[in-house]
Amino acid sequence: MKIITFFNNKGGVGKTTTVYHIAWMLNELGFNVLAVDLDPQCNLSSIFLTTERMEEIVLEEQKVTILDAIMPVSEGDPYQPVHIEKITEHLSLLIGNLSLSAFEDTLSDAWTKCVEGKVIGFKITSVFRTLIQDAAKRCHADYVLIDVGPNLGAINRAVLISSEFVVLPVAADLFSLQGIKNLGKTLNDWKNQWGKRVSEYPPEKDKNDIPRGEMKPIGYLVMQYTDRSSSPVKSYVKWADRIPQVYLEYVLRSVGADVPVSVATDNNCLAMLKHYHSLAPMSMEAKKPIFLLKPADGAIGAHFHAVRACYEHFEILTNRIIAKTSS
Repeated sequence: MKIITFFNNKGGVGKTTTVYHIAWMLNELGFNVLAVDLDPQCNLSSIFLTTERMEEIVLEEQKVTILDAIMPVSEGDPYQPVHIEKITEHLSLLIGNLSLSAFEDTLSDAWTKCVEGKVIGFKITSVFRTLIQDAAKRCHADYVLIDVGPNLGAINRAVLISSEFVVLPVAADLFSLQGIKNLGKTLNDWKNQWGKRVSEYPPEKDKNDIPRGEMKPIGYLVMQYTDRSSSPVKSYVKWADRIPQVYLEYVLRSVGADVPVSVATDNNCLAMLKHYHSLAPMSMEAKKPIFLLKPADGAIGAHFHAVRACYEHFEILTNRIIAKTSS
């Protein structure tokens, strides 16, 4: 099982829809997939589930979200198995909760308790690992894809230390370059801080019960590329070609390494994803990924060819992620 978190502290770059499409492509390729919505905005859950199902969960206050599973642990009670929402036979979802952000203070307090070697601090900090491991085992997941919010808060810190791999979805602009620098520093700081806390874990306890804090960066995705000759595209390429050096220096911390001349030749670039414009709302309406849209969904003419191209793009991207997490 591979646990991959898609992480960026800048919103609006298309991260959630990308996680959604990669999850579906892994399903297409025959893998068992668990998608985990740990963004308090619950966008991933909203994409996967129908409006009727979301209303049913919220209005009837069904205890089927991630928060319903972690709150008892934070209060000192035993862990109760998290609900697994089946999307297909091989694709499952852990449903998000708008109130998840209220858990930030609890996690911050637990982070401090870890320094003091208190078991309850480690138990709460490890809660995401606990529920993910449990759910992944029950649905026989080969891949766990985690969507988190665009921030550097305590929830994301607890999620990242429970992850094996990290993918950075980024835009090609000035602020994204600064964001990559911040993300690289943050990942390194969290890894070091967790390492110090693990050293305080009571020696009589089994360290296999807590996260290892691997969070290995396996690459970045450049988002929302528009494929036509225009000034905006030239500006996009200008900023995109600066990403390889920033990623090498601040995320991989590989100073002095040879820098690719462009993002297109950078092995750390998993893909340059295009903007599919009118196909995106069509996908949301049909409750299926763009690359599985049919003529009955409105994908006719030029749209039909774009759907086929989208399938090829995500198949290549997903196979690159498979290769990166297998090496």
